[in-house]
Amino acid sequence: MSIKWYFRNLKNVEGNIFVVSLSVADLVVAVYPYPLILSAIFHNGWTMGNVHCQISGFLMGLSVIGSIFNITAIAINRYCYICHSLRYDKLFNLKNTCCYLCLTWVLTVVAIVPNFFVGSLQYDPRIYSCTFAQTVSTSYTITVVVVHFIVPLSVVTFCYLRIWILVIQVKHRVRQDCKQKLRAADIRNFLTMFVVFVLFAVCWGPLNFIGLAVSINPSKVQPHIPEWLFVLSYFMAYFNSCLNAVIYGLLNQNFRKEYKRILLTLWTPRLLFIDVSKGGTEGMKSKHSPAITTNNNHAEIHL
Repeated sequence: MSIKWYFRNLKNVEGNIFVVSLSVADLVVAVYPYPLILSAIFHNGWTMGNVHCQISGFLMGLSVIGSIFNITAIAINRYCYICHSLRYDKLFNLKNTCCYLCLTWVLTVVAIVPNFFVGSLQYDPRIYSCTFAQTVSTSYTITVVVVHFIVPLSVVTFCYLRIWILVIQVKHRVRQDCKQKLRAADIRNFLTMFVVFVLFAVCWGPLNFIGLAVSINPSKVQPHIPEWLFVLSYFMAYFNSCLNAVIYGLLNQNFRKEYKRILLTLWTPRLLFIDVSKGGTEGMKSKHSPAITTNNNHAEIHL
């Protein structure tokens, strides 16, 4: 692998940190809450006690709010990377990016903690899970929907709208004096994360708007919401956690290659041993000819 290729692919490594963080947020629900939901479905009720219910609800909230906050951070990162590329290196160096990432997760935890004081993490038999109860406090539910959903989505919408405007201007050569250079890889990455944002909004929008409507006028709105609509909105939200991996596989060529390799390895396990043996052979060859490797690397650096 050439050094030139290596650095070209790691050009926006700071932005990719947030993508990894988003993946972690998606995986949180699969580790603990989802197995307990399956257990509740099989037993037709919650049998794990209140402690597990609170932990499950906390991790569910950690995943949801962590996802939307990371999507917001990704949108801001892409906005700075494409629309303010001259200042990007100062804003998103590795140290600052790690601080932004820590801040994202600290805000996520801070956003969930009030649920324990309000008592809004409860078991809902309609969806077999311990989750945020929208009817516990009207004012708190409105605050949750606004702060955890509407405000982040407004920020993301602004960022992606500005990116779309710049892309259209550059494409039609409206801004010929523009110093920003848009690479095809940047546009593909932007489109991938834009689709992630749209699907998140579509999957979580119904549940949040139902909660907002119920909170504004509980006595009139709640009796008119059919149970099947409430359950459907919840399972749409749950389904979002597994969509991102599918999006990456469909829209990113590198992910498609790795998915194919993993599937082929699972189908024919002997390919795994072949890859390992090839890696070992190549490693031995590179050790026997250090001079050649060094020369090749210098040739790539000076290209």
